[in-house]
Amino acid sequence: MIQTIRRIGRTLAIVLPVLVVLSGTLAVARVPWAGLPAEDPVLASAAQQKPQTPQEALTERLLTTLRQQDPTAALTQLQEAMRDEPSMAPHCDEIARTLGEAAVEKYGSAVRAQQHARPVCDTSFAAGVAAAH
Repeated sequence: MIQTIRRIGRTLAIVLPVLVVLSGTLAVARVPWAGLPAEDPVLASAAQQKPQTPQEALTERLLTTLRQQDPTAALTQLQEAMRDEPSMAPHCDEIARTLGEAAVEKYGSAVRAQQHARPVCDTSFAAGVAAAH
């Protein structure tokens, strides 16, 4: 009986450390940071995105302002951007029209959206409101 217990003890003394090392190695190999960075879907999709043009970046920023505050604040920022960056002037109509459409989407009413109209980029904001209505 004692010999059997000693044999089991010796076997466990040899097998257990091997199992612990092997399971630890397998556990570390399965951690997400152990793989190549290109395997990460978030990093891979970010690498495939094309850089934004300045007018796209401005449009996104103004749409965020419109959604968080109101169209008046976004149109004021658009007016300031046109004054500070004259090279953006050719895109003013398109941006203002997009803001008009977003204002109708926000308020669900062309009348409420039109109340925020400002004299920026002629009547492009109003055209956007009308197009969305």
